[in-house]
Amino acid sequence: MRKQVGILGSGSVGRALANGFLKQGYEVKIGTRDKLWVAHWLSEAGEKASVGTFEEAAHFGDLVVLAVKGSAAEFVLDLAGAANLHEKTVIDTCNPISDEEPVNGVLHFFTRPNFSLMEHLQEKYSRINFVKAFSCVGNALMVNPQFEGGQPTMFICGNNDDAKKHVKEVLGLFGWETEDMGKVEAARAIEPLCMLWCIPGFRNNEWSHAFKLLKK
Repeated sequence: MRKQVGILGSGSVGRALANGFLKQGYEVKIGTRDKLWVAHWLSEAGEKASVGTFEEAAHFGDLVVLAVKGSAAEFVLDLAGAANLHEKTVIDTCNPISDEEPVNGVLHFFTRPNFSLMEHLQEKYSRINFVKAFSCVGNALMVNPQFEGGQPTMFICGNNDDAKKHVKEVLGLFGWETEDMGKVEAARAIEPLCMLWCIPGFRNNEWSHAFKLLKK
């Protein structure tokens, strides 16, 4: 069985996850509006890597990763074509970060209280199986993070259990333990972890950390 992943977004998150999938033997197509932006990446990525439009990447992937600014998520999904994503697992890495400057290291979100970007996307694109993941850590630590305290925890949520199982398998390959927090509403708690993760970075230039859920 061919393992094909479409990455919607050619920024640092998209390229980091693309590299992770390539190391695991997947075929990867990055979707972008600026192929020159990823020309250097493509020249080094190997024969299983390719670049195309958002629509081409969405059609290509059996699994798709949404890796763009939160404010661009709807625009990119529309360019990708929702029909190309129907019934597919889409890993939602996005956070609803606004363009305002952080206050004492705390980011601003553009979502209203008691609602998340993921919920909005799931409502609008009801036939896509979104799973929130990779939203609470920096791109440098997304694949095979190494910590003295052991495997860090990635919190996920989504409405489709099979899709979450698929993402959990990916996270295992990428060196994470997974904590399933339930349905899409849990994104109200997961997305703000981005704020918490960024505070040490903005305040003290410390970006090499991740979350760990401890249980008795």
